[in-house]
Amino acid sequence: MSLADFFTPINKTDFSLNGGFIKGQFGFEVLAYEHDFPELTTEEKPQIALIGVAEERGGLDNKGTAKAADAVRKHFYSLYQADYKVRVADLGNILAGQSIQDTYFAVQKVVAELVRLEIIPIIIGGSHDLTYAQYAGYEELEQKVELAVIDNKFDLDVEPTEDLVLTAQNFLNHIILKEPSYLFNLNVIAYQTYFVNRTALNMFDKLYFNATRVGMISGRITQAEPVIRAADMVSFDISAIRASEAPGNAYATPNGLYGDEACQLCRYAGMSDKCTSIGFYEFNPAYDPMQQTGMLLAQMVWCFIDGYYNRKQDTPLLPKSSYIIYRTTLENEEHELVFVKSKKSDRWWMQVPYFGSRSVNERYYLVPCRYDDYQTAVSGEMPDLWWKTHQKLQ
Repeated sequence: MSLADFFTPINKTDFSLNGGFIKGQFGFEVLAYEHDFPELTTEEKPQIALIGVAEERGGLDNKGTAKAADAVRKHFYSLYQADYKVRVADLGNILAGQSIQDTYFAVQKVVAELVRLEIIPIIIGGSHDLTYAQYAGYEELEQKVELAVIDNKFDLDVEPTEDLVLTAQNFLNHIILKEPSYLFNLNVIAYQTYFVNRTALNMFDKLYFNATRVGMISGRITQAEPVIRAADMVSFDISAIRASEAPGNAYATPNGLYGDEACQLCRYAGMSDKCTSIGFYEFNPAYDPMQQTGMLLAQMVWCFIDGYYNRKQDTPLLPKSSYIIYRTTLENEEHELVFVKSKKSDRWWMQVPYFGSRSVNERYYLVPCRYDDYQTAVSGEMPDLWWKTHQKLQ
């Protein structure tokens, strides 16, 4: 089965005000599936692929998200690329299958194949449960996954039943409980406490997952950069953005991220050498009469692409001459913590051992961190991030 079998073509002129685009606009530069499916295996293959998914049956009370991808294209194609040559393809839309499981299967296969080909899929849904299919693509590759979900709540049922039907409001249950598990870590970013059951927060603590309140990053969006940098895949629910910035969502609420903060998170994801897919979900054009949310989401996609073309390729530790190593000992002297700083980007990582700190066959996991974590260690305290990561590696 060819990837083309999963897609329906688009017509780029449908997204132009005057029937065409000028050089420099993405509508001119993007190779779209209009007649012939783009070649994905040549030396000049695309580096990034846009994918629309017209599936909304897993969503609740937000009917209309199936039309999101084309509404975003209308704005994205008119944007201008920055100072780099883009190799971006628009593969068209995955239409809703006869059953929702058919759609999940299609998304899973497409994500798995594109990641295998080292092409980054940008998925524009569709309801948020499609994150499960996005994750399943990595499972098919038998690849351990760190998942970052940007959302104003946890899509988690704290009292699940054995026959729990997958929806946009409980897909995390299905990801966490799926066996065999390829989920190494889960981070929820920009949640709002009054939308989250305390039991769910306790569950996250027990599983050593991470959750970051919107208040912790409001006005300090750089605090979220290491969390995004650690993720293999990112899932962005538009309801994480406040209604005044993104009204195109049935779940839009007064508080949340600002538009520029959402764009910055997307740029962080694009700049991460580790991120190999990103999905945008729950945008509903029916709630967006002024098309403000469609334009914002187009700019978020632009920021991800801009970040990708500004990657530093500085994931440690090769060559070692490009990094500075810092060592510090905690007050009880039981652990020596090792930090790595890139000379290219000034970004930080922490070494966390797989085994005992004095093991002959010692190996390390490099977890992205902040300068604040290094300062915590210098003061003699154990950073929470080190401890949680260490527990997951046991």
